[in-house]
Amino acid sequence: MTAFHRSALARAGVVALLAAGGLATVAAPAQAADQADLALVPLSYELAKGVDAAKAKPFKFRVDNSRSSVAAKGVSYTADTSLLLKNKIGFVVPDGCQVKGKKFTCELGDLPAGTSEEFGIPLFSTGGRGAAGTLVVTIKSATVDPKRGDNKVEHEITVAKPGYDLTSWVQDVQANVVVNGVQGDDPDLRPVRRGETVPLDWAIYNDGSRKATGIFYGLTLPVGVTFAQKPEGCLEQVFQGKQQLFCEDAGAVVKPGEYYTSDIRVTIGGDVTEPVLHEGDLFAYGLDGAEGQPEEEPEVASLAQRKAFTEVDVMDNHTTFEAFVDLAATPTPTATPTPSGTATPGTTTSPAAGGGGSDGGGLPVTGVQVGLIGGIGAIILLVGGALLVLSRRRKVVLVAPGDEKSTD
Repeated sequence: MTAFHRSALARAGVVALLAAGGLATVAAPAQAADQADLALVPLSYELAKGVDAAKAKPFKFRVDNSRSSVAAKGVSYTADTSLLLKNKIGFVVPDGCQVKGKKFTCELGDLPAGTSEEFGIPLFSTGGRGAAGTLVVTIKSATVDPKRGDNKVEHEITVAKPGYDLTSWVQDVQANVVVNGVQGDDPDLRPVRRGETVPLDWAIYNDGSRKATGIFYGLTLPVGVTFAQKPEGCLEQVFQGKQQLFCEDAGAVVKPGEYYTSDIRVTIGGDVTEPVLHEGDLFAYGLDGAEGQPEEEPEVASLAQRKAFTEVDVMDNHTTFEAFVDLAATPTPTATPTPSGTATPGTTTSPAAGGGGSDGGGLPVTGVQVGLIGGIGAIILLVGGALLVLSRRRKVVLVAPGDEKSTD
């Protein structure tokens, strides 16, 4: 089985560079120069009945350091599984984690000031629907944290009806990123030079027990980052200085354990003045709204169907990310590649620890991002009618170990 423990925040080198001359972040007050302020936020809430151990769903959590002006060193999390109901739910210990009794601890690495990172704890279904107990997760850091009250979450887990369950992940914009479905195992990451064009590693996984038919997604870049290569047939706009894409692939069929993606490259602006560009965003939804087994070749969903998504857990369809910029390097313009709408083949395991998007410093730390979700809903309604006229249907090529089993 593919390793579930993806990236160790993939940022140790970036932290060192940000601390170097010309890339230093804003200095902290003297009394808090060596302190970080971490918070742990749960992002996933439900698991589809019928998800097996081989395709366990990474329950997403966010480690937030956006309120700090210093990096958090040696971040780790500990998961206590003693309160989970074994007859409802099981778990997979990510590779490299240390097990002690019913707890396991995983190292995440360093987390720069003003940023956040997401990781996942793989869970799978062992029985019927209903309350599945409580997963207790605690984060800690070698850096002093004066406000540790929000470093622990007692998270209630629910097993829902069988269905598809999309989860979005994006690797931060950095140079030398390996495009592989946000595996997070990039060996030589560095900040991007101004004017440089790099690939964006992003993926929409199906962590449910049934296939998703049709994908609708929206991608927003941080201010100062532009699209150099993008899928064809998407709606484009600029909102508050940020470039956005809204794309529909009504012909995509994403089976459990597979992911959907397409080739996207982005360019850092030559006039960027900040070392970290915040609040890139990806969200995704399935297009089928009818009950019953989805068809392999679905028709374009109506606007009414989009208002009644049948997904198991929509709370983790959204992720955020940042762009790291090397301000010391001389801007170097990069030739723009020819646009392509071809989807990149997917893998069969979802990201579980790190490797996801990272949160911008301006977002509040909340358990449920009500305002953000509401804004996404408004965007969907605004562009829904226009998306219906998108004529291009890209059939994503996916690698699958086999069709999903019946979980009725």
